Formats: sequence, C-alpha cells, structure tokens
Amino acid sequence: MNKPELRQSIITYLKQLSTVEKQTIEKKLASYLITLDTWKQAKTVGITISQQLEWDTKPIIETAWEEGKTVCVPKCLPKEKKLIFYEFYTYNQLETVYYHLLEPKPDESIEVEKDNIDLLLVPGLLFDKKGYRIGFGGGYYDRFLSDFPNQTVSITSERQVVDQLPKESFDIPVSRILTENGLANQGDLL
Repeated sequence: MNKPELRQSIITYLKQLSTVEKQTIEKKLASYLITLDTWKQAKTVGITISQQLEWDTKPIIETAWEEGKTVCVPKCLPKEKKLIFYEFYTYNQLETVYYHLLEPKPDESIEVEKDNIDLLLVPGLLFDKKGYRIGFGGGYYDRFLSDFPNQTVSITSERQVVDQLPKESFDIPVSRILTENGLANQGDLL
C-alpha cells in the first residue's frame, strides 16, 4: 500500500475503537511515558493538543504541569508549512484554527526555540520499528525535525506499528515509539 492508502486504513481502525478501548490504551501510554528517563530528565516538553482521532494528550500535559515542567505546543504556519512552539500554561491561551485545530494565540504566548525543547512528542498515524512515521500528510513535523537536536518520542498503539513503511529522503525517524505494551523495538535507536 502507498502512504495515502496506509493513512486511510489506520484512520478507519482509529474510528472503530470504542471509547473504553481508546481510554484503556491512553492510560497505559501516559503511565509508560512518565516512567521514561527522557521524560524524567526533560524540563521542557513539546506536545500537540490532540484531536479526536489522536491519543489524548491532555492527561500528559497536566502531568507535566504537576511535575513543574514547561509545556509548549505548536502553531502551524500553513504558508511556510512550518511549526512554531509556544509556552502553554492554560487552555485559555488556545484558539480554534483551520481543521478545528487548537493552537496557541501568539500574542498571548511566549515562543520556545526548538533547542530548548528537551523532549518532543511527535504525532503520527503509523510507525515502523525504525522510527519512521506516516502523519496526517502536511510534512510539518519532518521539516521541524530536520534539525531538532533533542529527544523525540511518539505514543501509539501496537496496531499502529508495522515492520516497515515506505519512506522518502526527507522523512525523519523518531527516537522512541511507545505503545500500550511499552517501548517498541527500534533496533539501534533504543
């Protein structure tokens, strides 16, 4: 299957998950994440505000706040196909933009340079065991990751991890893939 077919296949799977199944996986993902050394050592965590099909990031964000971490979330710049991260400390900072995404209001937020993000949670739909991913198709994260110097992790279900995905020269793998069963096998990356 090509990327669009793979993307559609996993979207169908995610839509068919029951609320109980989804919440069970989300709880396991959050509990495993906070046990990782990369999480414990991170002072600043970059994370998206999840949408309906994505794994819920709200409990992760709130745990980071409780632990005194700085949380930053991305704003998409569609003309430049670029992400800029801003400190996020209250849901009142967010506005609904295109595709019903929740993003920070730049005039009410402080920009965070990518070098200052210790751990970046990278969203995606499908992952392979080497850390390559298929996202929603905009390429925003691949561009952001091209010179990102710190740790990356993606949270996903076992069902979203495959042996190998088609990849392009510009695709950037994540350092870690975390599923409801713990860290997925990524060969030399672990």
